[in-house]
Amino acid sequence: MSTDNELIAEARDDKGTGASRRLRRAGKIPAVIYGAGKEPAMVAFDHDPIMHMLEVESFHTSILKVKHHNETEQAILRDIQHHPFKQQIIHMDLQRISAKEKIHMSVPVHFEGADIAPGVKLEGGIVSHLITEIDVMCLPADLPEFLVANMSELNMGESVHLEDIKLPEGVELTSLAHGGDNLAVAAIVALRVSTADEEADAAAAEAASAAAEGETAEGDAAAEGDDKDKKEGEGE
Repeated sequence: MSTDNELIAEARDDKGTGASRRLRRAGKIPAVIYGAGKEPAMVAFDHDPIMHMLEVESFHTSILKVKHHNETEQAILRDIQHHPFKQQIIHMDLQRISAKEKIHMSVPVHFEGADIAPGVKLEGGIVSHLITEIDVMCLPADLPEFLVANMSELNMGESVHLEDIKLPEGVELTSLAHGGDNLAVAAIVALRVSTADEEADAAAAEAASAAAEGETAEGDAAAEGDDKDKKEGEGE
């Protein structure tokens, strides 16, 4: 189950690009809280504490306790926008939740047992992570921080699929619940030839092709010479 995080928000009345720019210059993050049949609330958060919270994986799938406008609401982080090149958050979207209504949330996948998998330990394969986040559907109280993909028994060429993931009680995979494909989450595959070897093979192939073209050109030139000598002989 995800842990709770408490956020202190301050109300903001000004809207628009100019107002948001002023907030960012003051070290704030403009944000909006919406949903649960209520009007959206325009708020702002102190930037640096949020920045540090985002470094913790569980924060992204936590039930957030947001204090604002003299009340406390539960919400989840729906979207966060970063500056293109600065270490700066420029906007956040939070969605209110109800304890009695199921929510959809993407949670990270943790891969376990790969180091002891026969395909890695005995056959020299490597792990390929195909899906690193999975959308789940559950009540807020059942929201997991992450899901586990167990790879400990995989041989070379075998995969862990969505249906192989053990789910906490009350949690469903959104895709499978709606009839989606049982996609592979991770696999053990053969180690590819190194880039250096690939480049060497490509260079050898190119050299062989060039040599073959050279031989063809020499053959054509010789043939043209023979035709020319023959015509000159006939002329004499």
